[in-house]
Amino acid sequence: MRISFVLNNSDTEIDLTDDTTPLLWVIRDVLGLKGTKFGCGKAACGACTLVIDGEAVRSCLYPVKFAEGKQITTIEGLGTEENPHPIQQAWIEEIVPQCGYCQSGFMMATAALLEKHQSPTDDDIDKNITNICRCATYYRMRKAIHRAVELKGTEISETEPQKS
Repeated sequence: MRISFVLNNSDTEIDLTDDTTPLLWVIRDVLGLKGTKFGCGKAACGACTLVIDGEAVRSCLYPVKFAEGKQITTIEGLGTEENPHPIQQAWIEEIVPQCGYCQSGFMMATAALLEKHQSPTDDDIDKNITNICRCATYYRMRKAIHRAVELKGTEISETEPQKS
């Protein structure tokens, strides 16, 4: 079966024999993008979170056939080492990761959150970021999410034309 989607702003087409394969394994094993992690395999922990059409999706239980025609972003599509996304920059500034394993999932869940809530409250964060971190870096993540909002605001104001 042939499946087409946009992955990190690039048209992608794959040919699979089993269209029920979880998208996580297609992203990691077929397409070679290793930033998305396997955590629990039950869509509970969020280590495998991707953004699909603006929504945070746990990819470990998401059959690849549902990706047809969708816009998918992985951690590799968020920013680069030379030009990190405001979320990635905030994670660095706030020294969020301890072991770091789950952090790509948290950053992707945050990306989806910030698409819906440009300035989320702590309550918005609690209701929308339901991933699990065994190192319990939740306090630093919350600070980083608020910092990412500040950085996004700076990024937007720098690109707006100056009014005279």
